[in-house]
Amino acid sequence: MTSPSGPSRRQVLAAAAAAAAAPLIAATPARAAGRPPARTWDLTLLGTSDTHGNVYNWDYYRDAEYDDSSQNDVGVAKLATLINQIRAERRGKATLVLDAGDTIQGTPLATFYAKQEPITSTGEKHPMARAMNIIDYDAVTLGNHEFNYGLPLLDLWIRQLGFPALAANAVNAKTGKPAFTPYVIKKVSLGLAAPALRVGILGLTNPGVAIWDRGNVEGKLRFDDMIATAAKYVPIMRQRGADIVLISAHGGDSGTSSYGPELPNENPVALIAEQVPGIDAILFGHAHNEVVERFVTNKQTGQQVLLSEPSKWGQRLTRMDFTLTRERGRWSITTKSATMLNTNTVVEDPKILAAVRAQHKKTVAYVNQVVARATVEMSAVESRYKDTPILDFINHVQAETVTKALAGTQYADLPVLSQASPFSRTAVFPAGDVKIRDVAGLYVFDNTLEAVVLSGAEVRAYLEYSAKYFNTVAPGAPVDPEQISDPSVPDYNYDALSGVDYDIDIAKPVGRRITRLVLAGTDTPVADDAQFVVAVNNYRRSGGGNFPGIVKTQVYNEQQEIRQLLIDWAQAKGMIDPADFFQPNWRLVREGVPVF
Repeated sequence: MTSPSGPSRRQVLAAAAAAAAAPLIAATPARAAGRPPARTWDLTLLGTSDTHGNVYNWDYYRDAEYDDSSQNDVGVAKLATLINQIRAERRGKATLVLDAGDTIQGTPLATFYAKQEPITSTGEKHPMARAMNIIDYDAVTLGNHEFNYGLPLLDLWIRQLGFPALAANAVNAKTGKPAFTPYVIKKVSLGLAAPALRVGILGLTNPGVAIWDRGNVEGKLRFDDMIATAAKYVPIMRQRGADIVLISAHGGDSGTSSYGPELPNENPVALIAEQVPGIDAILFGHAHNEVVERFVTNKQTGQQVLLSEPSKWGQRLTRMDFTLTRERGRWSITTKSATMLNTNTVVEDPKILAAVRAQHKKTVAYVNQVVARATVEMSAVESRYKDTPILDFINHVQAETVTKALAGTQYADLPVLSQASPFSRTAVFPAGDVKIRDVAGLYVFDNTLEAVVLSGAEVRAYLEYSAKYFNTVAPGAPVDPEQISDPSVPDYNYDALSGVDYDIDIAKPVGRRITRLVLAGTDTPVADDAQFVVAVNNYRRSGGGNFPGIVKTQVYNEQQEIRQLLIDWAQAKGMIDPADFFQPNWRLVREGVPVF
């Protein structure tokens, strides 16, 4: 994506340094000998991120209270209890509450009020607006998943909030002006005998929206570089009176991206702290990591910037504490630190539960509707490293949908392949009644179905790229299924294809692992110039995961949600029987010998 015309990045950073130099924070102000200690005040920032539609401590896929192997709890109702406790302890002292994004997508509760009974049709208040308004946040940053359901729903949700929604680097593509509020400067009372502290809060969203939700934002919004945007706005905020500057950013701190170099960096938070002067602390999200306290030294000023990320789903609450002094009419931060609080230590806030109870109950009733009966239990536990019926169920429905849609077109005679990823390691279709929650637990994302044409050479390259998911394991060495994959590659970025037969040799180096690739049910090698239609989800087709060859014009795109296609297929059949769709077509090998 192109940046708007204007000064170079070097000029912008230089301007930022000049503007920020005067009010920059001293780590430990000097004090003349014999002078009494300066009076101090304190500010606390509480931070949440990646709550992903979790209000109740509830697992809608299991229809039970949420639990995991680490005994984590989830939900905004739990966060509210911690926040209320800290506010009560600090009564009369300054406490701010921010969120770093990914709020309105991720649970059947959030999906229900975006898809089944969308707030844009009913006018009902979104459950996340209800919950967050009770907490009374000071600001929320837009995450990339805020754009999943289109701009009309996002705009309505923002209007339902009682506080600002920030995204400085989301720009109107036609006017070049900010599409959302870039920042706020809040006057915060630190108590008696102290002038108000002016706290600047800048929000930065993820540039990957331009790829992941291209269909919702293309031609409407542009997503600029997060580092350059911070460099633009931090000096403006300082010039407009911000005594301290906080950033709420929806991007991780790794400095790497899951997509290619055509867009600005996906996870640049540490680089922002390092390159942009005048920032005191950054609350961040997106990566779903627990980063309690990280300090990054700004290269231009030598100042220490405090960073913290509070995990995901409401499992953790970041607490940042700042000690301030005031000398010569200016505020200075003398100390800053961060700690992390676990929501499994508290009960859910009853006001939050009451506000969302009716919506929660309606969602529970919806996801417990039976859609079909399964002849046998089907589990996703081995789907990452074995061809399983439950993943073939996805591929069968996708391929069948595309095949029917392309009948009578120029692509009707091409073989149809399909792509599916093991989104969940715990999804199960029980023998007997299969409910909507079982299907939703298998396909947890709100993706839509698309299709493109790939050559045989492109199919091979695609599979080679996918196979980097696996660690290299020498022939004869023991294989631990729990250690078989590269932890840097998430499960949702490993794809299994149906419609061709292939072997993945995990003893070979990345890029040379597809040792057998033949037409389905034959020994005929796939020719480089062969043509295939590939059914694929919109995330992958738009560039998510940076798979080669897949970002091209669609031959099918009817904007049908894959999860709903699975539900519809099951309801129409009334029975989910692996005999109708399970076609084992891929395996892991070492020198031709199957691993499992």
